[in-house]
Amino acid sequence: MDDSPSGPLGPIRAQDALERVEAKLLDLLPTLSADDWDKPTPVSSWRVQQVAAHLLDTAFRKLSIVRDGYVTERPSSGAPEDLRSFVDGLNAQGVAVYGRLSPAVLIALMRTASHDLCELHRGLDPDAPATFAVSWAGEEQSLNWFDAARELTERWHHQQQIRLAVDRPGIMTPDLYHPVLDCFMRALPYTYRNVAAAAGTHVEVRVSGESGGVWHLRYDGERWLLLRGVPEPPTVSVTIPEDIAWRVFTKGIRRDEAEALVSFEGDRQLGLHVLQSVAIVG
Repeated sequence: MDDSPSGPLGPIRAQDALERVEAKLLDLLPTLSADDWDKPTPVSSWRVQQVAAHLLDTAFRKLSIVRDGYVTERPSSGAPEDLRSFVDGLNAQGVAVYGRLSPAVLIALMRTASHDLCELHRGLDPDAPATFAVSWAGEEQSLNWFDAARELTERWHHQQQIRLAVDRPGIMTPDLYHPVLDCFMRALPYTYRNVAAAAGTHVEVRVSGESGGVWHLRYDGERWLLLRGVPEPPTVSVTIPEDIAWRVFTKGIRRDEAEALVSFEGDRQLGLHVLQSVAIVG
């Protein structure tokens, strides 16, 4: 790995954070009232019970495919639109099935699913090829560390949606939220892939708040690279408040709403592409 101040970002070691996020989920769900389970969430048409059902479904699905090698269907192609349609269909089916369960049964199953999911990721070589590529980063082959970080972002942001819906304290703490943001930022080179720029163009992305940080996107004349630092001053500096940053990357806020809350210093049009970044499938 390049250790220079302007070298590429290193791997995210997400396993510990993933286990803590799962523990918080298992602490939260048994405290929800019957009314809480029926409350609307930021996910269109999904109430709390449907979001929890989705978390259960995707955990069991991953265990079946990655741990057990059990694959029953695949997308028609690797094209982004086919993958998105395929995943949307699986998600809808899973929520329809697990959303019929009582909260007590769902929680009991979630304890098993969460434990086994964490054990699965704990046992994988982080630097070996993953079963799933992180498609929203434009990768056709990813390493296990990136897939684990992607899993963390999924489990984190859906739990955060539940917490918002039932007015419980969030999980926006540096130990849990910063690695989520760090993973989301890996989508930026793919987001900017078709943006024309001069060599040396530098987009600085800041997330304000105690869980935030600074990331640097630079065009080297051939491609956009996400780096730890850049010697040139930024062409544009984009500052996103931490309370909306996760919503920007998960389609949880309208672009016009986000733009009103984000600050830009420099080439605003160049910086606006940050708000088009999506770090989820579907």
